[in-house]
Amino acid sequence: MPVLDAHRTIDAVWKLESARIVAALTRMVRDVGLAEELAQDALVAALEQWPATGVPDNPGAWLTAVAKRRAVDHVRRSRRLTLQQEQLAHELEQQRDVEPGPSSGPEQDDLLRLIFISCHPVLPPEGRIALTLRLLGGLTAQEIARAFLVNEPTVARRIAAAKRTLAEERVPFTLPEGPELAGRLSSVLEVVYLIFNEGYSATSGDDLMRPGLCHEALRLGRLLAELVPDEAEVHGLLALMEIQESRSAARTGPAGEPVRLDEQNRGRWDQLRIRRGFTAMLTARRIGGTPGPYVLQAAIAVCHAQARTAEETDWEQIAALYELLARLLPTPVVQLNRAVALGRARGPQAGLAVADALAADPALRDYHLLPSVRGDLLLGLGRREEARLEFQRAAALTGNAAERAFLHRRADGIAPAAAPGPTLGGAAAEFLAREDLDAGTVRSYGQTLRRLGLALGERRPLSTVTPEEVARTFAATWGDTAAATWNRHRSAVRSFGAWAGADDLADGLARRAGPGHRTLPLGPDQLAALWSSPGPAPRELALWRLLHESAAAVRTVLALNVEDLDLEDRRARAGDGWVSWRGTARLLPGLLAGRSRGPLFLAGRRPGPARTPGPADLCPHTGRGRLSYERAEYLFKRATRELDPAGEGFTLGRLKPGS
Repeated sequence: MPVLDAHRTIDAVWKLESARIVAALTRMVRDVGLAEELAQDALVAALEQWPATGVPDNPGAWLTAVAKRRAVDHVRRSRRLTLQQEQLAHELEQQRDVEPGPSSGPEQDDLLRLIFISCHPVLPPEGRIALTLRLLGGLTAQEIARAFLVNEPTVARRIAAAKRTLAEERVPFTLPEGPELAGRLSSVLEVVYLIFNEGYSATSGDDLMRPGLCHEALRLGRLLAELVPDEAEVHGLLALMEIQESRSAARTGPAGEPVRLDEQNRGRWDQLRIRRGFTAMLTARRIGGTPGPYVLQAAIAVCHAQARTAEETDWEQIAALYELLARLLPTPVVQLNRAVALGRARGPQAGLAVADALAADPALRDYHLLPSVRGDLLLGLGRREEARLEFQRAAALTGNAAERAFLHRRADGIAPAAAPGPTLGGAAAEFLAREDLDAGTVRSYGQTLRRLGLALGERRPLSTVTPEEVARTFAATWGDTAAATWNRHRSAVRSFGAWAGADDLADGLARRAGPGHRTLPLGPDQLAALWSSPGPAPRELALWRLLHESAAAVRTVLALNVEDLDLEDRRARAGDGWVSWRGTARLLPGLLAGRSRGPLFLAGRRPGPARTPGPADLCPHTGRGRLSYERAEYLFKRATRELDPAGEGFTLGRLKPGS
């Protein structure tokens, strides 16, 4: 048999059988990671033997038998054999040359156990998804990485971490029962639907959809429906995915651009998938019980599928279903979908009221569909300029290239209002380009203004930005931060507003009171111990001495450049003022090492290609970037742990001498 044909057959069989084999082995060895390794051994054996001997009549049974033999050998070698394992090994030894027949009840139970383990709540969502696709979908780490647009080592680490966590937490290879089953089942359904959603509406990349992930999710959904036939939510999820997938061919135009639901050619909807979805929905209804979130979402999908034209859609029924769903699952995304339904059923103003109430929700801070939905509703109210700006803001937030281009086209299709004046993004860029701002201030202010631009729109006319909108942005972004962080961002807005002639921008931002104690400077004994310590590198020692002698802010000192130094007068230009020192003078020549330009304090190594700083923060002599505040703070805390009674180390601010 040709080698290429054998390998193709092995790939196809492995896709179908790998999950069942791993499930059976997990029941034997009680370790998902080990079970997969044993299954891979069987796959290697097939790759070695089948090209020479031919594919066996029952290739799945052949792989299962070989994998179980590997498990028997492992059990025999294990030092931690229990009596039960010895018996299992003996029984399987008797069947060494007997090929198993079709899947039996216990094997189905093993597969169900494997699903519940791979989607266990002890794992983070990304770990559940990666492990599920690996064990139950048979996808390689490379295929998963390609589907989610991450690198292969990242996926491999997620899978390895998930297996390690399951082993460390001693997650049993058993099916949950009673109330635990319902809770664990919701985690399984969530993982399957997350996989489907990433395929149906890709969050990043060039393409709107990734069909391979949709197909894997549908396969897992059908498998769950077979394994758990009496759970309405399982059939509800399957119905929802089948009906949504039925629209795939109509969701994109000739160039891959998105086509909105009400503009789709419904003749291109897949009627076979719709019938499958209806059948699954009927099964869920026959099972009965209180409708869960997936059954309700499937009912909404049925409403869309039953309408022969967009105009015939029963939006009142859809709005009523979203009301029920919002009570059961009051998430911001559900509320946003409810806003769309209300806008269609009862007018755009009703939908806009719900959407506007979500503006301050931190969960939707970077969710591009919120401004997109607001744009649609504003357009329905005739507020075209506001709608144009919302579509532009949505385009800036999305990571998907096809969706970004679509949103830009929608914005460009609305003629801009005459003479809008300076935009928020343009004014911010001009403000940050001022020569009187040092590099540290530019970085700090830039963080605040970039976030403001994302939240309110870079192209938004500055004259239309209100204090209420700024306050909502602060509440969503920095509402839970420390007082110092809140006040720093508030100060940036106040400075920007004063410069731009918009003094009221920060009117809704009250200054927060910090902790009720003053940071005490280090005492003489602590300083003496620090200066005499053999550990600090010349860079750290020079920085600490300079901070102590100059009493300047940490960010100001870190922003100093070599060309700003006046070594003879022991001072350096910092904005409109000077930073002065005394004993540090003997440390600086060695720190400069012949450099004439660039940052004074450099990072320990060159930055990676994806993290290259701007020219102002890059040394032209060494290629290294400016030492960051975070790194400098970490190094000082590490060096002062032994001096701190609490053992945590001190902050750089404690180097400033007392008054």
